[in-house]
Amino acid sequence: MKEFLKRNATGKNALLFFFIATAVYMLMLGITIPEVMGYAQGMKLPDMMPTGYSPEYMVTLLGTLGEPGRNAYLFHQLPLDMIYPFLFGVSYSLIMAYFLLRLGKADGYSFYLSYLPIFAGLCDYIENIGIISMLQTYPGDLRLLAIVTNVFSVLKSMTTTIYFVILILVVLAFAFKRDSVKTKGGRSPKIRRS
Repeated sequence: MKEFLKRNATGKNALLFFFIATAVYMLMLGITIPEVMGYAQGMKLPDMMPTGYSPEYMVTLLGTLGEPGRNAYLFHQLPLDMIYPFLFGVSYSLIMAYFLLRLGKADGYSFYLSYLPIFAGLCDYIENIGIISMLQTYPGDLRLLAIVTNVFSVLKSMTTTIYFVILILVVLAFAFKRDSVKTKGGRSPKIRRS
């Protein structure tokens, strides 16, 4: 995995996967999520609840969606959401690896920060599998499924948040390093005479 990221962490690859991932995300935000939420009567979908949800909430949500809403969730939203975690994982891993390589951190432990989006993507897949199982099990007993799925929903959200905080710090470090290299190797600052 490390060698794959080192070989492929170019600006071109990172941007390509980023634009594809963003396009899929925009499709979900603009079309499939609003379609499902149209049946939800103001209730949020589990994907949109970073702090988690209870089994009782899921039972109420699936009941509120009704059969048309559950079908829209299962056959319209979730197929796209089974593509997105892969694209998210690859694109954001490449972005982090790109900046770490330019900071000279290719061989240190910090390079493993590039794996955070992959872990978030795996949690997203498990979350999606849990939601599919709940949709297919309803109106049966969802309690255990909801508890397990919730764990991965929260893990996904936490990992994604941690990743973006670290990415901001890495990009700032990169910008600072680039600026200091320009200052050392380039022009000296002008001194104004009074």
